[in-house]
Amino acid sequence: MKEAGRKDGNRRLPDTELEVMQAVWALGGPALRAEIDEILRKKHPMAQTTLLTLLSRLAEKGFLKIEKTGRSARYIPLVGKEEYQAEQSRRFLDQLFGGNLPAFAVALSGSGLSREELAELRDLLDKEAL
Repeated sequence: MKEAGRKDGNRRLPDTELEVMQAVWALGGPALRAEIDEILRKKHPMAQTTLLTLLSRLAEKGFLKIEKTGRSARYIPLVGKEEYQAEQSRRFLDQLFGGNLPAFAVALSGSGLSREELAELRDLLDKEAL
C-alpha cells in the first residue's frame, strides 16, 4: 500500500495522528470525516477543525489520499496498518536495542508477560508465523 509520494518509509506518527489513522484503518477503506469522528469520539473526542487539520497532515505525509466530491471528502489509507506496525517495530528494535534481538527477547520476557503470553509467543515462533 505504499504511495510514491511518501517521503520516509520509517516515519513515526505523533500519538494524535496515529489515533486518527487507527480510526481510518478500523473503517477498513475509504472513510468520511463523520465516520472517523464517530470512532474517535469514544476515546479521543476532538473539534471538527482539529480533525480536518490532522487528516490534512496525514495526507501531506503520504499516509492518506483525500478524494473530494463536492463539499465532502473521502479519506483513503495509503499505508496499511500492518505495514506501519512492521516499520515501527523495526524502528523500536533498532533504536532501543541497537537491533539486538536477543536483548529485546530478554527485556520482553522480563516485562511481566504472563506464562500464557510467553507460551503464545513461543507457539508463534515454532509455527514460523512470525
